Amino acid sequence: MFYRFLLMEGLIKEDITSLIEFPRVSKKLPHALSLREINLLLDKANFKGKLGLRDQAILELLYATGMRVSELIYLKINDLNMENRMLKCLGKGSKERIIPFGDKAYQSLNLYLDKVRPKLVKNSDENTLFLNSRGGRLSRQGVFYLVKLYAQKAKIEKKITPHTLRHTLATHLIENGADLRSVQEMLGHSDISTTQIYTHVSRKWISEEYYRAFPRT
Repeated sequence: MFYRFLLMEGLIKEDITSLIEFPRVSKKLPHALSLREINLLLDKANFKGKLGLRDQAILELLYATGMRVSELIYLKINDLNMENRMLKCLGKGSKERIIPFGDKAYQSLNLYLDKVRPKLVKNSDENTLFLNSRGGRLSRQGVFYLVKLYAQKAKIEKKITPHTLRHTLATHLIENGADLRSVQEMLGHSDISTTQIYTHVSRKWISEEYYRAFPRT
């Protein structure tokens, strides 16, 4: 920047830094949970009481859809299509996308909508899907706290955030043969190179499993 300033001021005739090749900043591989760890985290035994049922629905949906926290907390009741097990999500840049979710998330959502949410609602006009104990919208910090709390209950020592569940879904989908473009669409990535990071995670996992299990050392 200093040499560019000198060039703009006419104090030098050539910016010699244009000849310098800057080091590439490598992208850090996202951290993901194993299938065993995700099953421990989402074990029904971890979730107690009516708020436990709400929390279970939140964690199941985060993993099933790969949504960002900001997308989850702004979900409305009418964003859900329970019959077809799909939801409408408003992502970055106000881009709307449709995301499917599986049986476990469907069952947890059904329980929450039937037995818990009606007891949390304080205002009949409130249409936010996930409510806190005061009947208002959950905060980002609240969701971060819940993920950390249930990770501790499941005795998972790794540092886990809501974004870990997003990374975990993407990694598991690609490990099991999902199309890269489909995963890109589901996660709402504008650039497929972002989604391609997960192929490296998958390869790294395969390599680690190979060297762990290969008998000839």
